[in-house]
Amino acid sequence: MRIGELAERAGTTTRTLRYYESRGLLTARRTGNGYRAYGEEELRLVKQIRLLQDFGFELEDTRPFVECLQAGHQAGDACPASLEVYRRKLAELDDCLARLGAVRAQVAGQLARAELEVASARAEPRCELSMASIQEGE
Repeated sequence: MRIGELAERAGTTTRTLRYYESRGLLTARRTGNGYRAYGEEELRLVKQIRLLQDFGFELEDTRPFVECLQAGHQAGDACPASLEVYRRKLAELDDCLARLGAVRAQVAGQLARAELEVASARAEPRCELSMASIQEGE
């Protein structure tokens, strides 16, 4: 298949495919007239890259998965290097979740404080005497 068809089937753009090629993640065969030609294996590689990027992996993090597929494994995560990338990503996500949890706790504390202030302001008696009511009371 040509680059346009690969892009369409993989749900990406030809520009992205050329970028993957420039980064050494994708290799195209060349036809007699110089056009790039790809097969089902390249489609599989691009789908693996796109899936990992959808999960938040950096492009370079996809390299072990691509190499694992290129080595003939059925899944890109069947190799030790891919598993290590998963471990690093999970540690990164755990750290992010911990930081988000701390921020959430701070925001919840600020909300609780603000709600108490608003509630106490409503509960305070207000003196709403006007000059007319004062004069009437004389």
